[in-house]
Amino acid sequence: MVKIPKLKLDTYQPLRDVIFETLRKAIINGDIKPGERLMEVALAEQMGVSRTPVREAIRRLEAEGLVTMIPRKGTHVSEVTVKDIMDVLEVRAALDRLATGLAAKNIKPNHIKTIENIHKQFLNCVDKNNIEGAIRKDIEFHDVIYSIAGNPRLITVSSSLREQIYRFRVMYMSDSIIAENVGQEHGEMLDALRSNEDKRAAELAEQHIKHQMETIIRNVNEKKVKEMYE
Repeated sequence: MVKIPKLKLDTYQPLRDVIFETLRKAIINGDIKPGERLMEVALAEQMGVSRTPVREAIRRLEAEGLVTMIPRKGTHVSEVTVKDIMDVLEVRAALDRLATGLAAKNIKPNHIKTIENIHKQFLNCVDKNNIEGAIRKDIEFHDVIYSIAGNPRLITVSSSLREQIYRFRVMYMSDSIIAENVGQEHGEMLDALRSNEDKRAAELAEQHIKHQMETIIRNVNEKKVKEMYE
C-alpha cells in the first residue's frame, strides 16, 4: 500500500487542496514511486477523508502529468521517460548557463560569502549522508546564483520548471558518490564566480546540468534493463 504523509490541515485551505499538495509532494519527493498505483478508496481511508476530494486531487495530478489514468487498469504514478528528462534539463542547462554567466559579471564580495556558506553546508550534508538536506542546499546554491544574475524574467522562466527539476534532483542525488561529484562541480563554479570569469562560469554551469541529465538517463535505462530480467 502507498504510504501517505500525515495531512497538514489548514483552516484557510480547502481539504481538496491539502490532499492534492500532499500527494503531489510525495510524488515529487519520490515517497510514492513511479509506477505505483493510487487507489481512491485506500487513499481516502488512509487519510480519513471521503473519496470526492481524493478523486479531485488525482484529476489535478493527471493534468500536471504526475499520474496516468488508464481505463480498467487504474491510476498510476507516471513513469519518468528519457524524453521527459531531456526536454526539461536541456532547457535548464541553457537557463543556468545564462544565469551563471550574468552572475559572474554582477557578483559582489557579500554574494561570494553567501555562496561559500551554502557550499559548505551542502558538503556537510553530503558528509553526513543527509541527502534531503543536500538537495535543499543544492536548490539554494542555484537560487542565489539566479538572484545575483539580476534578471527577474529569467527567474520567472526557471521557476516554471522548479517542481519537475526537483523530482529529477531526488533521482540524481540519492547516490552519495554522485552528491560528492555535485559538490566538486559547485566548487568549480564558485571559483569561476569569485574571479568574475563569466564565460568559464557559464560553461561549467551548463556542463553541471548536462552531467545530471546523462546520469539520470543512464540510471533510468539501467532500471529498465533490470526490470526486463526480473
